[in-house]
Amino acid sequence: MTGAGAVVGGRVVGGRVVGGRLAGRVAVVVGGGHQGVGPGGVTGIGFATAATFARHGARVAVVDHDAEAAGRTMAAIVDAGGEALALVADATDDGQVRAVVDEVLDAFGAIDVVHTNIGVTALGSVEDIALDAWRTSFALNLDTVFLAAKHTLPHLAAHGGSLITMSSVASIRSTGYPYPGYAAAKAAVNQLTRTIAIEYAGRGVRANAILAGLIDTPLVYRQLAGGSAGATRADRSARSPTGAMGTAQDVADAALFLASDESRYVTGVLLPVDGGMHVRTG
Repeated sequence: MTGAGAVVGGRVVGGRVVGGRLAGRVAVVVGGGHQGVGPGGVTGIGFATAATFARHGARVAVVDHDAEAAGRTMAAIVDAGGEALALVADATDDGQVRAVVDEVLDAFGAIDVVHTNIGVTALGSVEDIALDAWRTSFALNLDTVFLAAKHTLPHLAAHGGSLITMSSVASIRSTGYPYPGYAAAKAAVNQLTRTIAIEYAGRGVRANAILAGLIDTPLVYRQLAGGSAGATRADRSARSPTGAMGTAQDVADAALFLASDESRYVTGVLLPVDGGMHVRTG
């Protein structure tokens, strides 16, 4: 895996890698909208992944419930010399997901890579969290993956492809935050991903999950911050074995590897991108 400035098998022209790792591929990023910039200029994982896929030659369909956010990602990709399509859908709605998949096929003719990138937390203990909040957590974190897979797997299987799901280290260990619905839903994402990996391995589809650790994104400051941005960043950095949070680009680079031919014999993997947090005992 390489960083944003690195080039493998190509040269950069106008912001794109000629002969890049996803040249000629069509990628769908669900939850790929640019939701704004957080403190210090941080951006989200969906945006970073969509931009990275495009930079390496993919035509990218950006799916988001927020039309303006999807449009911002598309504009950034086009401005960098790439090709993108912005689509709006509620990713928890079966009919809307089916419709955007049809739109991608109409526009680009195929689907080679699917990256699901919706993750929402709700703080509260098991005793505190309301049933509606619990169900919403599963709808947003798990149902969105199920529906994206349901409607894209036939097309990935048509000629081989890669499904990448976004999970969390919270799915396998405590991260210190009280969000049982989020943790349980992401654990279900892990097993759904592995089930798909086995079921579709003989059809040329690879399915892998990225277990993100403490990543510096705008979501952190909207959903998890208990104080100032500086205090939140310091607290989360202290929780990491490396002493610093990861970046959205760290996750996007992992997604690029899983989307590319470099991972052609990799499937059913839960890949932590967490600075070692998954092996920490305390």
